[in-house]
Amino acid sequence: MIILNGGSSSGKSGIVRCLQAVLPEPWLAFGCDSFVDAMPARMQASDGGIVFAEDGAVSVGAEFRALEAAWAQGIAAMARAGARIVIDDVFLGGAASQQRWREALGDLNVLWVGVRCESTVAAGREIARGDRIQGMAASQAEAVHQGVVYDVEVDTTHTEALVCARTIAAHVS
Repeated sequence: MIILNGGSSSGKSGIVRCLQAVLPEPWLAFGCDSFVDAMPARMQASDGGIVFAEDGAVSVGAEFRALEAAWAQGIAAMARAGARIVIDDVFLGGAASQQRWREALGDLNVLWVGVRCESTVAAGREIARGDRIQGMAASQAEAVHQGVVYDVEVDTTHTEALVCARTIAAHVS
């Protein structure tokens, strides 16, 4: 497994697509965006689910955490069944988020990847995308990395996704 962690608009999704192209074996890609999109709409604006504030802050509740744990267990089951999986995530809780993944994955072999991007560059991408609340990229740029331990880190501020993917692929065993 490969788990990429980085703030919103840091370039994780582009790296994932490039990883799927450069790695010789097929890898399935899953991400926190698709997980959130899979939730009922009522959970995307409720205290128990996930709330996106006007300033870009994100908060999650108990119902979200319960579904997230089940999702992670499902990902782990696929990996145990032999699927190669790359995850695109945003560790809103920093080290605590990584620990939740570690508990779900147990003894699975995981390559932990930090995807960094200067907050001003990520904020510019956020505006260009038009599908994110402004302020999310800047607030997450450093916070998601607090206390997280990585096997490899890449920085998309001035490095293209394909170059980052090749750097990561060189660490895949």
